[in-house]
Amino acid sequence: MTSKQRAFLRKMASKITPVVSIGKGSVTPEVVASVSEALEARELIKVNVLDNCLDDVRYVAETTGARARAEVVQVIGRKFVLYRPKKDKPVIELPK
Repeated sequence: MTSKQRAFLRKMASKITPVVSIGKGSVTPEVVASVSEALEARELIKVNVLDNCLDDVRYVAETTGARARAEVVQVIGRKFVLYRPKKDKPVIELPK
């Protein structure tokens, strides 16, 4: 992913609210399943890492992204943004 594409996705993500929260259990198979489900429906999601999660936010973002086969767009504070285009017909068109 190029920096231009990443900037485009960051701009889009600034307007959305977190749809998944990760808590004490950190990255569980259930969390990965719900993230994957949300990505299939929306392509771009924001995830909130709660204060009771003891793992580093960047580690949680990278692990969740890898397990859900998604790209980590950005990590800000205790939130991060993931992007995965739909398999059949992507809705979000990235700049070249």
